[in-house]
Amino acid sequence: MSDASAEAAAAPEPVPTDVPAPGTQDGGGEQPLGEAATEPAAEAPITVEDLIETLESVTLERDEYLDSLQRLQADFENFRRRSQSDSEQRVAAGTGRIAEALLPVLDACSAAMGQGIEGVDPIASALSLALGKEGLERIEAVGAPFDPNEHEAVLHEAGDGGEQVVVEELRPGFRWQGRVLRAAMVKVQN
Repeated sequence: MSDASAEAAAAPEPVPTDVPAPGTQDGGGEQPLGEAATEPAAEAPITVEDLIETLESVTLERDEYLDSLQRLQADFENFRRRSQSDSEQRVAAGTGRIAEALLPVLDACSAAMGQGIEGVDPIASALSLALGKEGLERIEAVGAPFDPNEHEAVLHEAGDGGEQVVVEELRPGFRWQGRVLRAAMVKVQN
């Protein structure tokens, strides 16, 4: 090993001057760390303009949240009403299908009573009463003006040439909760 490298290895490393000494803030030793916390820091004074600006921004943010909340609440109310209406329509459609499925039973009872079979009348009456309470009503056809929405004309009879009038009902028609479930099959005179 050479003399120059031996001297460099033996020489102490220089101490950096920008590293604070232990227990001080800036290495100058002027103030210990614990004392800095007790002195008040110099803050910029709060002005009325700053307070007004902060109040306006908070008020604007509040108004935006309130608007969002009101819109969300209105959307929820609309959703709730639509859901309830859809549910009611599905229930009405389902019960309407059941009532429509029972119409042939009423027709069979009427045919049996027309043939003079006894014991059918109480069943037909009970079924008509039960369905009537739920919204089934018979369409009165004989003597009424012909309405293609409620009547199905299967026979035509020549008349005085005036208004078409139902003269005979071949099969009764029914409404379910105001909606035509089955049109009445009729004979029309015009």
